[in-house]
Amino acid sequence: MNRRATLRTLTAAMSLGLAMTHVHAADTIKVGILHSLSGTMAISETALKDMALMAIEEINAKGGVMGKKLEPVVVDPASNWPLFAEKTKQLLGQDKVAVIFGCWTSVSRKSVLPVVEEMNGLLFYPVQYEGEELSKNVFYTGAAPNQQAIPAVEYLMSKDGGGAKRFVLLGTDYVYPRTTNKILRAFLKAKGVKDSDIDEKYTPFGHSDYQTIVADIKKFSAGGKTAVISTINGDSNVPFYKELGNAGLKAKDVPVVAFSVGEEELRGVDTKPLVGHLAAWNYFMSLKNPTNAAWIKQWSDYAKAKNLPGQSAKPLTNDPMEATYIGIHMWKQAVEKAKSTDTDKVIAAMAGQTFAAPNGFTVKMDEKNHHLHKPVFVGEVRADGQFNVVWKTKGPVKAQPWSPFIAGNDKKKDEPEGRSKAL
Repeated sequence: MNRRATLRTLTAAMSLGLAMTHVHAADTIKVGILHSLSGTMAISETALKDMALMAIEEINAKGGVMGKKLEPVVVDPASNWPLFAEKTKQLLGQDKVAVIFGCWTSVSRKSVLPVVEEMNGLLFYPVQYEGEELSKNVFYTGAAPNQQAIPAVEYLMSKDGGGAKRFVLLGTDYVYPRTTNKILRAFLKAKGVKDSDIDEKYTPFGHSDYQTIVADIKKFSAGGKTAVISTINGDSNVPFYKELGNAGLKAKDVPVVAFSVGEEELRGVDTKPLVGHLAAWNYFMSLKNPTNAAWIKQWSDYAKAKNLPGQSAKPLTNDPMEATYIGIHMWKQAVEKAKSTDTDKVIAAMAGQTFAAPNGFTVKMDEKNHHLHKPVFVGEVRADGQFNVVWKTKGPVKAQPWSPFIAGNDKKKDEPEGRSKAL
């Protein structure tokens, strides 16, 4: 009898244990983090993965979402664009994540897009991009062209920005630079700039020899006041800026405004020869306000506690990190408003969400077009790798996903097809 009783007790304990494990599993909400931690884009994307983990840890410390802890599922698509689609299928199908925070390049986002649409998943995309896209399954927390590219070029053409008359459009060869430059060409044409005053060049991902290109820029600039608009992505920025320094191309002669270079990309570069070159973003680490000061301290403490490579010794924040942080918090707010992680309910609840951002403004998710209303800043590179803000908008700017400089866009709707109705 004793043996039977012991077996019964053990069986009951095991069943209870299994039940408890199941309850524990159901007690978390899985979220996917989809960033390149190896390959050419790791220089930019690793910090976004770490920022996502910090935001998740912060949310969990405050009680989680609807009383449940967030459980991050981190994958490495390794700067391999088709692998982004495979990893998305894994996250949504196998891991059953409620949401994905990820991608940097537009080609990785374009790879993920049909998967999230087909599987009715949710992607928060944190990087400036070329626009010309709207999906019910994506929230774009980075800038559209009218929140970065267009204001930056307007600044370069202004008296304060040096009054540029000729332009070199230099980018990595993929969808974001090519589409952005198509928009900028049309914009420049509308401003009276001739085709002969625009030089367009592309290099492959991971390109490292910029000697000939920089020599060509120098030659082209002899024809009049010239500026370079750079949409170079990833680790190619390091040799490009080194070559600018070697060639003695100073900002006062030929200013470069970059759309994919922030504090993190300048980490590995001697910035002294680059002083005065420009970047356009919706956030800079150097912005002085209490929200930013608290956020930088939070990141610094986190980087040191986790001993993050590079960041623990020299913690840096940047625009896509801010967009990642905003996106995660807005998603949390929307889930709590919807009282559900159901994709359609969360999409409806995202409309009009606001967040007090480190850039010093309250940013808002547009009620219809899945893009944030964001302020725009143009900053000059300082010798310490930070930026001095030389121009900014008065407040947040509404995104235009469909650029008015592309023919036919005036016919397109400012909201995704099949969008969920508001709650």
